[in-house]
Amino acid sequence: MKLYAKTIAQTLPDWATTVTKCADLFEIEINDEHPNFQSLLEELETEIEPGIRGVKAEDLCSRLGIEMSNPNLQELVEQAQTLISLIATHPDYKQLLELGYQPDLNIADAQTALTYLQWELERNREL
Repeated sequence: MKLYAKTIAQTLPDWATTVTKCADLFEIEINDEHPNFQSLLEELETEIEPGIRGVKAEDLCSRLGIEMSNPNLQELVEQAQTLISLIATHPDYKQLLELGYQPDLNIADAQTALTYLQWELERNREL
């Protein structure tokens, strides 16, 4: 299991490892089969809705000393557009196309969907 956080505690439990660190984001890999992690989940488990038990991410992050990254939707759309552009120009992707890869939906479809979403977000912000 992976978590993405803006800040992390100075020391993490032995079942959590920082995989990557960018300027504003930590990627944390959690060994969710580790007995100590399972014990923590059992300890934090609550009734989220009637008949549904689970662990709230907020409670888990609080216990770990992690501040979750929660970018707004506009930022996520912009990041997705950047990633899709990188995929479209990646040599491995171009090679797949040359070898006959023909998906039902393509990169242009994904870019169009994100553009429509961005327009809707802008329209709602103006209202």
